Amino acid sequence: MTVNPGLGHFHRSAALRILLLTAACWLLVQPDVAPQGSGSSPTLPPELEKVRSALEKYRDPIMAVHDGYFSTVACVEYPSAGGPGQVPYPAGGMGVHFLNPALLGPEVDPFRPQILVYEPVGDKLRLVAAEWFVPLATGVKQRPQLFGQPFDGPMEGHHPLMPSALNHYDLHVWLWKSNPVGMFSPTNPDVRCATSGYSLRETAPKLVTHP
Repeated sequence: MTVNPGLGHFHRSAALRILLLTAACWLLVQPDVAPQGSGSSPTLPPELEKVRSALEKYRDPIMAVHDGYFSTVACVEYPSAGGPGQVPYPAGGMGVHFLNPALLGPEVDPFRPQILVYEPVGDKLRLVAAEWFVPLATGVKQRPQLFGQPFDGPMEGHHPLMPSALNHYDLHVWLWKSNPVGMFSPTNPDVRCATSGYSLRETAPKLVTHP
């Protein structure tokens, strides 16, 4: 039997064209699935855009640890809104807090938040917010303000992750994850903690009086 050497090349070329055409059709019918986390960052005013850009390196939590931010381990949720005598938290999640003790003091710097907040996503931690945290023990004289926003509080510490006696003011800013109840809300209903492991369901902390 004589085989035409050009025939094998023809069959291979035809098979390749069919394969490419099939792949193109497959791509056309697939849903447009964006990479995890893309498109979730909110549009910000210029002042906050500068802050987000300055903190962008902390998307990597290892870099946060390198710079002195240490994890408080647990992912925090507030299943119920704050009631009378409590900070008026909307129901929602906060996430995992990384605290930098070296930044604690009576003054606030917009480019140096005391806390970074991460949301667990699978086996990763995704940076979602920054928090400015001012204990009353620093000698702060009045309610701090930043970005035109008064801080929440003063309030008790978030037991059990911190002593209840750690009275403080704080301000959350959701720089990397949109928050349907407001960019400066303490909680975000779109933040989820795992149902097992180091997850805590807390109640809103009690308000205290500034001495």
